[in-house]
Amino acid sequence: MPEIILKNVTKRFGKFAAVENLNLVIENNAFITVLGPSGCGKTTTLRMVAGLETPTDGTISIDGTVVFDADKGINLAPNKRDVGFLFQNYALWPHMTVYQNIAFGLENLKWDKKRIRARVDELLALLKIEEFEGRYPSELSGGQQQRVAIARTLAPGPKVLFMDEPLSNLDAKLRMEMRTELKRLHRDTDSTFVYVTHDQLEAMTLSTRVCIMEKGILQQYAPPLEMYNNPANRFVADFMGNPTMNFIDGSLGADGTLRFGSLKARFQPESGTMPAAGDVTVGIRPEYIDIEEDGPLEAEIYSTLPSGMETTVKMHTGGMPLTAVVFGDVDYAVDSKVRFSIHKLGILFDKKTGMNLGRGSLEEPANA
Repeated sequence: MPEIILKNVTKRFGKFAAVENLNLVIENNAFITVLGPSGCGKTTTLRMVAGLETPTDGTISIDGTVVFDADKGINLAPNKRDVGFLFQNYALWPHMTVYQNIAFGLENLKWDKKRIRARVDELLALLKIEEFEGRYPSELSGGQQQRVAIARTLAPGPKVLFMDEPLSNLDAKLRMEMRTELKRLHRDTDSTFVYVTHDQLEAMTLSTRVCIMEKGILQQYAPPLEMYNNPANRFVADFMGNPTMNFIDGSLGADGTLRFGSLKARFQPESGTMPAAGDVTVGIRPEYIDIEEDGPLEAEIYSTLPSGMETTVKMHTGGMPLTAVVFGDVDYAVDSKVRFSIHKLGILFDKKTGMNLGRGSLEEPANA
């Protein structure tokens, strides 16, 4: 399977830079998710690698072959890049059966009928849609249409499969099922998958690495759990995780005394190197806040969102809002008082730049 390398890739529309100076290496057999809010440049990135969009600057290579080089004037057509592209709307031919939709591209490649039959049968079995081969797209559910679209894209055996928000049209239950199938499919096909989404849960659950972008600029490229636990900056920390991280402005003293909102604590850096004293923003994941009877801090319940497996708790302490997650089927009365503690790690971000200054434990938390 191929390695994909982007060097200093930029795409401008007039004066607007949709993607700016992007450097990225997608390793063999990876499942890469390009993540970010609408308009961040993720789909443009995908289309440039696939050959559907022409970069303004930079070079792109797939499996050692340069498919685009702005300086040398190289720009291979999409059909010469040996990639498959799965669109958001599936784009199935409505007048063709499932079998005909999957076989269509192979017929254009002049495969013989026996070879086409064998390949289609293989994909029907792989995606568990054998019983639908004689049906038309209008006779299929959204999930079944999704599987047909994947089978059609995989039929020619592309080196890379690009997917642009392919699950966004499905309901929540079906999205979960298709995530499971896509992860299994990645292993079974031994292919390189590049997947675009704005859904951080899809990025967390599917990817071997996540490329998160904002306003056309790469913010971080790392395995999903590394990005969750040690985000490069406040934007990444805010985007990764649901419920989102708590952010509280404060100040760090030279002795490690941390004052944030209505609270204070001693910051013990994980690396052993204390960040420079100054204005900071403290980031605390909701699951790191424990509601417990003997907790050192007190808060008032503002609202609760029980879901059965866990409950998201919105509360105020000293007028400062906090979000906590309590696991299990528990609930709290609005305006009731609870005790809580902060455990595990907090992350300090530079208040001005938003960059990660370091993570560490918040010891002896108390009211300021």
